[in-house]
Amino acid sequence: MIRSLWTGTTGMNAQQLSIDVIANNLANVSTTGFKKSTTEFKDLLYEMIKVPGSQTSANTESPTGIQVGIGVRPDAVSKIFTQGDLIGTENELDVAIDGPGFFEVELPNGNSAFTRAGNFKRDSTGQITTANGYPILPALVIPDGSRDIVISETGVVSAVIGDDTDSTEIGNLELTTFTNNQGLRALGDNLFQETAASGIATPGVPGDEGYGVLIQTYLEGSNVNIVSEMALLITTQRAYEINSKTIQTSDEMMQATVNLA
Repeated sequence: MIRSLWTGTTGMNAQQLSIDVIANNLANVSTTGFKKSTTEFKDLLYEMIKVPGSQTSANTESPTGIQVGIGVRPDAVSKIFTQGDLIGTENELDVAIDGPGFFEVELPNGNSAFTRAGNFKRDSTGQITTANGYPILPALVIPDGSRDIVISETGVVSAVIGDDTDSTEIGNLELTTFTNNQGLRALGDNLFQETAASGIATPGVPGDEGYGVLIQTYLEGSNVNIVSEMALLITTQRAYEINSKTIQTSDEMMQATVNLA
């Protein structure tokens, strides 16, 4: 009975973590470039009451033994980097990535971070930044008086400057890929950071093999599916309740034993 109390407790803790992850997914259903997470579990050690293959008599052995598990624990919370829907905005500085890749940005401490959110802005110097003011890399500055900004699928940025009538190429947007996206560290603010598990950042040209293309005047939406998350939330809630019932039942059995004493 003590074993079942512990097992039920580990189950409740595991399902609580799963609910936390689902809640964060649902909270970010409208966040640009957001990637949902999933929770993965693994069972804990087993108490070996009887070893499989152990002798049950002089001429027989146990085919299965008796192995009793003592619960569950979280094994990983993984980001799922499937493509989000492309949402039209009519803003010429909005750029969606259709396919693999991240935009690289520079943090205030000089380190690089990476994002799928292409809702870019122009600061007081004309430099292109994220909504939080982090400049993109390589740096891209749009000259004063520029209009009719065009960003091609391959990242070429051009604009009509001043009194000119023809468009002038003013820079390029690059994409960066990683061997293992799930190894990236989530920083918040739609940003990720390279880790030893992700592999090194590999910059490249949009449209090249292994890199997505850029779609101007669109943003990539969250890849959270509300219906799927709600269904998972209900299932997780039921699992939490069942584990709670396990603890309650074990407690009642222990109380009955005490009353018999």
